[in-house]
Amino acid sequence: MAPFGFVSAGASVLAKSFGLFSNASSLIRCVSVFPAIKNFSTSADAPPKRPLNGYMRFVKQQQPQIVKQYPEVKAVDVIKKIAQQWRAMTPEEKEPFLQASVVAREQFKVDVQRFKAQLTPAQSTALKEQRRQRLVRRKAIRKKRELNSLGKPKLPRSPFNIFMAEHFEESKGITSQGKMKLLREDWEKLAASEKQVYIHLAQDDKVRYKNEIQSWEEHMLEMGREDLIRRKMTRKKTAATTKTKARKTTAKKTVATKEAKMKSPTDVVKSKPVRSRKA
Repeated sequence: MAPFGFVSAGASVLAKSFGLFSNASSLIRCVSVFPAIKNFSTSADAPPKRPLNGYMRFVKQQQPQIVKQYPEVKAVDVIKKIAQQWRAMTPEEKEPFLQASVVAREQFKVDVQRFKAQLTPAQSTALKEQRRQRLVRRKAIRKKRELNSLGKPKLPRSPFNIFMAEHFEESKGITSQGKMKLLREDWEKLAASEKQVYIHLAQDDKVRYKNEIQSWEEHMLEMGREDLIRRKMTRKKTAATTKTKARKTTAKKTVATKEAKMKSPTDVVKSKPVRSRKA
């Protein structure tokens, strides 16, 4: 349970907020702003869940009301409507939601410490590994989104992928997995001459990808994003740079050699100072 000081302070803020919300939109109601704090399980399989921030608490409260009022509106548009309401609210109207988040975060810290204290070393190691894998997945998702936003070309499709995309809608399977299974069976039954059509399409798609990815990677190099290009491309650039430097060095040596040859032995002798003999 949360410390009594936090709960009492939050309750007083909540009581004051009812007057502020009385003149607001009918959709903005301060119901369940301060939900009862749940007792988290202390088992290794159920660590405490991170609490919602003030805005997400408002979304959770308003979403059922918006859906009930606008049943035909898409989920994305529902969130947009709630976001507009949140932006239109005054700091005083947002305060109960923000204060509830503060109280929940304090309780979360207590629950986390209690949860960690009862873990065995093996359980702590397993949780750390789970957290590491989650971070890796999130990093991969962010990387994919970044590449999509930068317009990275799509990988070339295989002959079967082209065949599947062409016949997916008309497949008899009910689920996606069922359709893919039936399409795989149909692909195996195709004659070699029929498969050849899709093989040619796949080859054309490889040419498309090769041209597009080369242009895209050259553009990334111009932008200074060498971290986004393939290692093969990086090696090519390094080799080209090395060759260019080698050519420049060779050219300099050649020029120096030519200049040295142009100087005759007589010029060298003339250039030496003549010592006067003593009488």
